[in-house]
Amino acid sequence: MRYVLASGSPRRRELLAKVIPNYEVIPAVGDENADNTEPSKMVEELSFKKASEIFHKIFTNETDRLVVIGADTVVSYNRRVLGKPADRADATRMIRDLSGNTHAVYTGVTVFYTDEKGEAKSFTFHEETLVDVAPMTDKEIETYVATGEPDDKAGGYGVQGQFAIFISGIRGDYYNVVGLPIARLYHEMQEHELL
Repeated sequence: MRYVLASGSPRRRELLAKVIPNYEVIPAVGDENADNTEPSKMVEELSFKKASEIFHKIFTNETDRLVVIGADTVVSYNRRVLGKPADRADATRMIRDLSGNTHAVYTGVTVFYTDEKGEAKSFTFHEETLVDVAPMTDKEIETYVATGEPDDKAGGYGVQGQFAIFISGIRGDYYNVVGLPIARLYHEMQEHELL
């Protein structure tokens, strides 16, 4: 089987290697706008777009069975989706909102694949994890944002990076917060006989 990850995220690449040791990376380049505003539906829609884009770009009838995995992660606080910050001021605002509060992280995953007959199929799911952030001082927020770590991360933080010292609790899949719920992905792929 030919496995492809439709994401350029280094964190997703690391995580997927725990499930599938050998795969290719072909990042999706399509727009990241969703029609859905509900976080769980939004990440499912965006992961579907990413996986679909790459699957349909590389699918041919002559290839081995093909499996393309797309994922999208958002942070949701107070019924508001926090994507990647537009700039440092935006990152500061996001971190200030999260400080001392609980928020949810949603990751949507879509797997497009060819079955034994070479027909295209797909399935989509999402995972939700609740994250508690300890209260932070203005100085702590400024210092963290100045590291540049929040720049390319949903919600303005990376749970596996320097922000870890402010995480006071996680309810659900830790790896979902990093960007790929690998336990769920593994079991879903097993169920669909893709491993």
